[in-house]
Amino acid sequence: MSNRIANWLNAMSFDDARETMRRCCGAGWWCDAMVATRPFADGGAIAVAADTVFDAMPREAWLEAFTSHPKIGDLNSLRMKFAGNKEWSGGEQSGVNTADDATLQGLADGNDEYEKRFGYLFIVCATGKSAAEMLAILQSRLGNDPETEFSIAAGEQRKITHLRLAKLEPV
Repeated sequence: MSNRIANWLNAMSFDDARETMRRCCGAGWWCDAMVATRPFADGGAIAVAADTVFDAMPREAWLEAFTSHPKIGDLNSLRMKFAGNKEWSGGEQSGVNTADDATLQGLADGNDEYEKRFGYLFIVCATGKSAAEMLAILQSRLGNDPETEFSIAAGEQRKITHLRLAKLEPV
């Protein structure tokens, strides 16, 4: 991230900065804490602050972050929900655009099973992954114990947020 992004975020009102952060992570707790860490010295300080805030984030805030994502492979969810970051979510999940029906059904079924098992939707940093790769990851993670899986999901949320922070552009 550039110093230009840091200066842009520093100059925003609290509400505007919070809304900008929400495009990167859907947890209100994280957004508020990120805005409160301003001013950012430079672009690198934004990434450091993001991880520092994540390190302190309570479980409920992680769950809120998870719910801000469309289900992997759920194209209707991508189209209708998540207006604040749907251009990013759609691009991140572009690997499902060419998936066959069997893979999409496998993702739908796997998502349902995952939610029943863990109580939240499946989170994976989908950028650069095909639908088949995401399905294989989903299936492999279904065997995790709840604590391990929560840690993995949180790590995926961090990756997604960092990618989105890097996409921020001053308007």
